[in-house]
Amino acid sequence: MISLKKNMEFKIKDGFSPNICFSESLKIIDVTDGSIIIQMNKSNRRGVFPSDHFYYWLNKGALVEIKDHQKRIS
Repeated sequence: MISLKKNMEFKIKDGFSPNICFSESLKIIDVTDGSIIIQMNKSNRRGVFPSDHFYYWLNKGALVEIKDHQKRIS
């Protein structure tokens, strides 16, 4: 299982929660024991996911981590 931490960024793939599908990526703002606080790339608002729900989307492949190298060349 991937270890989530602050400032990680993820590309949003098809099948992710429909109410936030207008964004192309999200960034982790904070990680607590039971939740992940995120910010969408096209919004100043934040959202909160229970940790197990966030991991569900990762395992499903709807969220894909953007590595530092990918950020520099995009």
